[in-house]
Amino acid sequence: MGSVSPHVTRRGFLKSVGYSGGAGALFATMGALGLAPTEALAAPPFRAPSTSDFHLSGRSARKVVVLGGGIAGLTTAYELGKAGYDCTILEARSRTGGRNFTVRGGTEQTDLDGNTQRAKFSDGIYMNAGPARIAQWMVTLDYCRELGVPVEVFTNQNASAYIYNESAGMTPGNAVRYRTAKADVYGYVSELLAKATDQGALDATLTAEDKSRLLSFLSSFGSIGSRTNGYAYTGTEHRGFVTDPGAGTEAGTILGPPPSLSSVFASNVGRYFSFEFGYDQAMLMFQPVGGMDQIPKALTKAVGERRVELGAVVTGLTNTDRGVEVTYTQNGREHRITADFCVATMPPHLTAKIPNNLGADVTAALASFRVTNVGKIGLEYRSRWWETDHKIFGGITETDMDLQHIWYPSYGHLGQRGLIVGYYNTGSAANVYSALSHADREARAVMQGVKIHGDKYRTELAHSFSIAWHRTPYLEGGWTSPPYTTPGYQLLLQPAGRVYFAGDWLSHSVAWQHGAFVSARATVSALHQRVMTS
Repeated sequence: MGSVSPHVTRRGFLKSVGYSGGAGALFATMGALGLAPTEALAAPPFRAPSTSDFHLSGRSARKVVVLGGGIAGLTTAYELGKAGYDCTILEARSRTGGRNFTVRGGTEQTDLDGNTQRAKFSDGIYMNAGPARIAQWMVTLDYCRELGVPVEVFTNQNASAYIYNESAGMTPGNAVRYRTAKADVYGYVSELLAKATDQGALDATLTAEDKSRLLSFLSSFGSIGSRTNGYAYTGTEHRGFVTDPGAGTEAGTILGPPPSLSSVFASNVGRYFSFEFGYDQAMLMFQPVGGMDQIPKALTKAVGERRVELGAVVTGLTNTDRGVEVTYTQNGREHRITADFCVATMPPHLTAKIPNNLGADVTAALASFRVTNVGKIGLEYRSRWWETDHKIFGGITETDMDLQHIWYPSYGHLGQRGLIVGYYNTGSAANVYSALSHADREARAVMQGVKIHGDKYRTELAHSFSIAWHRTPYLEGGWTSPPYTTPGYQLLLQPAGRVYFAGDWLSHSVAWQHGAFVSARATVSALHQRVMTS
């Protein structure tokens, strides 16, 4: 190995580690140097929901019409209902939940182009087509507790899952296990860092004690050798086993030796590791038992199904001198509803298209949200071959193909059948799949999955169901990107006359139910304060 420049700055060195090893190696190195934060950033204070959050003491019940029966709309009606408000939800689709959509056998979905799918999944098999996981800190779990929705662990990371980067030269049947990729990247980054430290490249930055601490950390973190062999990374049981340890004298056969340093970095596997450090992605994560739609089902029941008008397509929204007026069509008939207030929770780009008198600036603000196209496909298999053949129980395989991610189920372990999310993609990759018929989406997803898992990915397939959120009526997108720094975003945090807005798109947790919950609570709080002080 060539000599290392003695003029390496601390910032430049850490930047190099980040490039080669990803955020995992970078954070670990910073920690060893004492540069990483020692305490987690405090989450914003939040008072968990209760049955007495709001009161209308001394006030007559106010009537509120809620546009949209997704999580934000249901939460708005639920919280206002606790205080005695008279709420009506107008939902254009035939069910509540919005993007919280669980597909089971018999589920039907018609896209904007008129194509209809009917799921043929077996009993007990389901796909969470929208939100599918909940972080521990999210308010979503508070509502699950209050509403009596049981939860179970969602496996977000799995050392036994795979990484497959075709553009980096990986070939069919030769995907690398996540644990192996991590061991190799961390091992070689540790070797480089140890050599640089030993050769004095960091003498201007580190004290002798710092260097000793760092080398001690790298020895176990990267599982590298000692000074006598140049701190070489040669591979250990961290990479995994060809033959697992067993009884008696069967110590197991360690996978190895590792590819060269250059080959490991060229594989670009380190690009995925920073995912684990995302505050909203770190394990443990959870999911409702029986499907994510258990949350909107419980909310709908708590609100009262009589307060929810399904198939109600809003056609007009007007502020009046005494309240609001909303027109909508239902079963081919025109309807009109008046209320003291309105809370609009529909996707902003669709709300902007509703004829209204909210003002050009409000309409422009609603239309300014950039929409993200998102797609998923659920593949039901006749056997759980990923468990029996690959020893994968939950988790996610990462790829650079346009299927992007493969999710393994976190429920039904050791059963007979199961469902894999065969792609979960966004942006241009989602556009590629959404332009295809469902049969062609399935064929493309399976063709790519076979490269990782072999023929059973095709031969064991029983049924499938795909969704393109940007082609789904009354939603037309997976999520939106709020223009946080613009006056328009700030404008929508305030009411337009008697019309308020709520949704994950008015939060810093876009695409998460948490964002819808906290936005709805903020809006309810503002509306209630207005009522109580007027």
